[in-house]
Amino acid sequence: MSGEKVWVFDTTLRDGEQVPGCQLNTQEKIEVAKQLETLGVDIIEAGFPISSPGDFQSVRAISKAVKEPIVCGLTRAVLKDIDVAVDALKYAKRPRIHTGIGASDFHIKHKFNSTREDVIERGVRAVKYAKKFIEDIEFYAEDAGRADNEFLARMIEAVIAAGATVVNIPDTTGYCLPHQYGEKIKYLKDNVSNIHKAIISVHCHNDLGMATANTIAGVMNGARQVEVTINGIGERAGNTSLEEVAMVLKTHQMGYHTRINSQKIYPLSMLVSKMMRMPIQPNKAIVGRNAFAHSSGIHQDGVLKNRDNYEIIAPETVGVPKNSIILTARSGRHALKYHLERLGYTQTPKELSETYEKFLVMADGKKDVTDDDLIEIMQGTSKTGSIGLEHLQVTCGESLTPTATVHLKMGVEIKKASAIGNGPFNAACIAIDTILQDQIDLEDYLVQSNINRSYDTAKVHVKVRHNNKSYVGFGVHEDIVTASVYAYLDAINKITALTVHIPIEEEKVEEASV
Repeated sequence: MSGEKVWVFDTTLRDGEQVPGCQLNTQEKIEVAKQLETLGVDIIEAGFPISSPGDFQSVRAISKAVKEPIVCGLTRAVLKDIDVAVDALKYAKRPRIHTGIGASDFHIKHKFNSTREDVIERGVRAVKYAKKFIEDIEFYAEDAGRADNEFLARMIEAVIAAGATVVNIPDTTGYCLPHQYGEKIKYLKDNVSNIHKAIISVHCHNDLGMATANTIAGVMNGARQVEVTINGIGERAGNTSLEEVAMVLKTHQMGYHTRINSQKIYPLSMLVSKMMRMPIQPNKAIVGRNAFAHSSGIHQDGVLKNRDNYEIIAPETVGVPKNSIILTARSGRHALKYHLERLGYTQTPKELSETYEKFLVMADGKKDVTDDDLIEIMQGTSKTGSIGLEHLQVTCGESLTPTATVHLKMGVEIKKASAIGNGPFNAACIAIDTILQDQIDLEDYLVQSNINRSYDTAKVHVKVRHNNKSYVGFGVHEDIVTASVYAYLDAINKITALTVHIPIEEEKVEEASV
């Protein structure tokens, strides 16, 4: 790695978890912390120990669970807070206390009802006290974004003299413009006589949508630690996004480096979103579902020719499997052909033109056309070398035994079977297994309905097991049983170990029954 190191301080488990409804239990926090360690963060702010018994236990458990990162506990400039944090961190291999107090006149007057001199004294006392127990002390000057620079410099100089190893300059309310915040960091570099004895940290909020820009401005002006969260979660409009800062520094090659393994970003983003029950907005930079998606026909054609035309980051770099060519009414045949081939459908130019007309009819009535929709358009069209559904008939009812008759198209052959089961789908599965002369075990079955006045559909996901391996399948149709059979066959077509002879020359019909 070349250039100066920028330390990555992740506060997903502290500031990020303060979002209402996003609280995690201790075991979930440990899982996220371990993934943060794998990602390569340098410091994990594990919680605010005095705030609750649960937070205390989480900080202690994370201290035991991770080895490489510094584990940090937050406190106020209150001696009791520090005592509790020291206790919570006693198992940490590399502990840090993060203590501080307000620096802006707004906080000094309206939060503490105090004076500038008093808050400096309280901050110094907290740092000196924490230093008795732990060597690594970070001091935060809350609301530094709105603080007077001359006073802020005096406060920072005093806490460094007291033993602070890191000084955090938070834009707590997300107020600053990038040039203002950068100038504030530069002012401290130029006017704090002992600044060389500490690392300057930047902690920005996104109230005006400038958290990442302000963080980068801070780094460019001398900060060497960035305080971030996965997906930019945090109070109000959120914190600086880890993935955005990491990829800005990597993409622009600005002379700085981090330890972040960028290929781990997307999986961890998905994990945090799921655990905290906080969906990621589609247009979120780096990890949103549209971050590597293209819907304009011109863009799609350009990306398919050379993705550098419209992508400055390869999706694989951040752990996204590949980009997305989103199909809309503006998409052309090139994009449609790409998706059909990706799904396993090979068509002649004439067939593609016919499919394109069907696609346009669907696209005119929808915002975008998904893989599910393409499968629906192509339902009944066999993929190359696949087993297709030619005919399905089921009977069931309160006084009827569920029965299914299935015709499968296997190359040029049509094979038939009938079976009974404990339900219409079960009967169809038994009939299919009879034709294939193999046992397929259904492990999981999920139905999603899409109810619309003019167009109702059922989407079915299945997981099957064969020879100790699992395969997933998907089907869509207006009828739930038909969608289920399509999903079952989709999974079967993925079982490469399934030895089914598919003739390609003479067509004949065979029947089997159970």
